[in-house]
Amino acid sequence: MRARPRRDELAFALLLVALALLSLWQTLSIPVSPIYARVGPTAFPWIASVGLLVFSLVLLRQALGGGLPGVDRQKTVDWRSLGWVGAGLAANAVLITTLGFVFAAVALFACTARGFGSQRPVRDALIGLGVGLAAFLGFARLLGVNIGAGALEGLL
Repeated sequence: MRARPRRDELAFALLLVALALLSLWQTLSIPVSPIYARVGPTAFPWIASVGLLVFSLVLLRQALGGGLPGVDRQKTVDWRSLGWVGAGLAANAVLITTLGFVFAAVALFACTARGFGSQRPVRDALIGLGVGLAAFLGFARLLGVNIGAGALEGLL
């Protein structure tokens, strides 16, 4: 006998489907100059949006089939870990416009690592600094895209 879908899993899957459709719709509104041959400013948004739609439809199918495999219904939400990840996202949103991409990436990486159980914040911040610098330099130097140096404007 097939189990009934859980409302929370079904709601989450439907929310992700809606987000994917919104992302696809917004990707259609990105202006594309005729100077782009094949790969333009919409290539990665299309890839991300279609990927999100595919995965959200798989999640929806699993939710309708009685639930997600491997989910222990007895466990509760780890609010502390969720709070660390949320704090990292909030710090990223605040710092990216003030201190710049690199410092925002450090905060996001360190908080997310803490949320996943890391007890070494200095190491995590240094790894975040390396990843943030590599991403910034990749965009700025290789692609010529300014993603915001912030406080490091004169140094980079």
